[in-house]
Amino acid sequence: MSDKTTNASSKPGLSRAQLNELTRRLTKEGKLIEAGFSGLRAACIAADAPPEQLHEMRLAFFAGAQHLFVSIMSVLDPGSEPTDADMERMSNIDAELRAFSQDFELRHVPAGGRA
Repeated sequence: MSDKTTNASSKPGLSRAQLNELTRRLTKEGKLIEAGFSGLRAACIAADAPPEQLHEMRLAFFAGAQHLFVSIMSVLDPGSEPTDADMERMSNIDAELRAFSQDFELRHVPAGGRA
């Protein structure tokens, strides 16, 4: 199975500046979720990962994004203005994702400073 990522240059080892530039470019192209996967790939996936692993990880990443989007769209109350319940739902999603992000950073982002 082939690697179906959008950009072959989204390999592990990108500097933060390179990753930010890639994210800006993909977002301009309407590919915000692809940009997120590129960040995950740069941070967590071995440079020599086989194409099947990349494909499966990309599927999982996009499935999560699809689930979140569809869930948000289906649980919001009708109408054009957000309700208190809508705001609470969004706050709960924010809290869950912040907790994940904090755990992710502890496990995958090198600490700054000197030891």
